[in-house]
Amino acid sequence: MSLFSLLGAIEIGLIFSLVALGVLISFRLLRFPDLTVDGSFPLGGAVCAILIANGINPFMATLVATAAGAVAGLVTGWLNVRLKIMDLLASILMMIALYSVNLRIMGGPNVPLINDPTVFTLLQPGGLEDYWWRPLLLVVIVVAAKLAMDWFFATERGLAIRATGSNARMARAQGINTGAMVLLGMAVSNALVGLAGALFAQTQGGSDISMGIGTIVIGLAAVIVGESILPSRRIALATLAVIIGAIVYRFFIAAALNSDFIGLKAQDLNLVTAVLVTIALVIPQLKRRLRSKRVPDAPKSL
Repeated sequence: MSLFSLLGAIEIGLIFSLVALGVLISFRLLRFPDLTVDGSFPLGGAVCAILIANGINPFMATLVATAAGAVAGLVTGWLNVRLKIMDLLASILMMIALYSVNLRIMGGPNVPLINDPTVFTLLQPGGLEDYWWRPLLLVVIVVAAKLAMDWFFATERGLAIRATGSNARMARAQGINTGAMVLLGMAVSNALVGLAGALFAQTQGGSDISMGIGTIVIGLAAVIVGESILPSRRIALATLAVIIGAIVYRFFIAAALNSDFIGLKAQDLNLVTAVLVTIALVIPQLKRRLRSKRVPDAPKSL
């Protein structure tokens, strides 16, 4: 693998680590199977790209895209909490609706950002190549998002969200408004996904209606791989694990697609993803079996 391919894999891995953090909130903390991600990711890219193309400051465009993702998650939560639609079905309905919404926002299937400014070009120091600068800036953004998430979920409101996901009935008995916590958690989750979509559009030179296909699978893969590498119940280690999982996932994808002796091509991306997720799911089971074999049987009583 060339240095350029390695840095590209790290760059994409860092962007999708924001998606993985959002998926961690919905799937692990709230126990909410959220497929809105496949729509809120391109939503962030679409909003950001169309605003930049129309002369809006890239920083403001990125913030608006993040807010748009939060609104998408809020609507999904509202469908579930207020209209009593099953969580999975509510997220599917929102994902389908966002496809049309994204087309409306972009006015077509894609919005190019060829010579337009981005947050990366505006902050890029002179003399530093963009393929070095983008991963460095993304590291700062991801670390800031991780630390903010660690802080938030240690506050009273964050602990209430975690309690809602762990045991909603017990949380209500303790006076927690579980409906409001679901709405807040879904908003934060999809805000991170919308931010990732905005950054992805700026690094890839535009937004496309198909850029969200399979996003939820990538996010889940990053969470599963990260939990296999660094299993922990502490929120600080859990967020670190999914970031590592996203980067490792993209690294193995790039390594597999750049290995000529394997013969894989770009169209094999979904196959490689399925194989990696399967391996990540099987590894914990193998570890448990090995541990059970090492524990000696208890002596039988006479």
